[in-house]
Amino acid sequence: MKSLIALALTSLLTTIASAGEPAGYYGRTIFADDFSGSAFGPRWGHYKSGSVVKDGVLVGITPENSDHSAVDSIKFPGERDLEVSVKFRFTSEKGKSFNVWFDDKDFKGSHAGHICSVSVSPAAVTIADAKTGNFRNDIYEKRKSPAGLSTEDKAMLAAKTTRQAVKLSLQEWHTLVIRTKGEGVEVSLDGKVAGSFKSEGIGHDHKTLVSLTTNPVDVHYDDFSLKAAGQAPAKP
Repeated sequence: MKSLIALALTSLLTTIASAGEPAGYYGRTIFADDFSGSAFGPRWGHYKSGSVVKDGVLVGITPENSDHSAVDSIKFPGERDLEVSVKFRFTSEKGKSFNVWFDDKDFKGSHAGHICSVSVSPAAVTIADAKTGNFRNDIYEKRKSPAGLSTEDKAMLAAKTTRQAVKLSLQEWHTLVIRTKGEGVEVSLDGKVAGSFKSEGIGHDHKTLVSLTTNPVDVHYDDFSLKAAGQAPAKP
């Protein structure tokens, strides 16, 4: 009887350990910023961004009349499995949404090297495989062409994204955690799973850039961190 109890206890402890494994899996910090400085640090990159660091937060700003949402990014050596954590709040109804993009700037098979993304609005969390979906080169070109997408294209794209409803009040701070592992993505809001998705493009093993894209303004960010799994890649 004692051996059976011991076996059951061991099994229970193993289950508990496994449940906690995803957080511990990402044990290597690539970058972190609490925006306590007076400006962006040197590692931050920007594309068509008017964003600023002010009063201890990153204030996402797309310049007026810009043809692209503000992008504020961190570049790093290639990784497959990543964890992004960031606090955020929508400060007015002008803050429609923001995206966390995972890109590979060395990859030429998708527009801008887009691999996958998580979009957060006050009403929804959307996860997308960009590499084999909307931003795959041929699909991206078709979307811009007069003929547009075929029925088959639209059916394929429907399987490349998922959307989950949420309800986020203005002015309240929330914590977003995104974890990619293999072909899967899991998204948590305030410690609770808000959505997950699996698609082949997400498993791309050479992600080199993570960015915050503000659509268009009035999104604040704080306590941004980027972590990777396993050992650091060997230097060439």
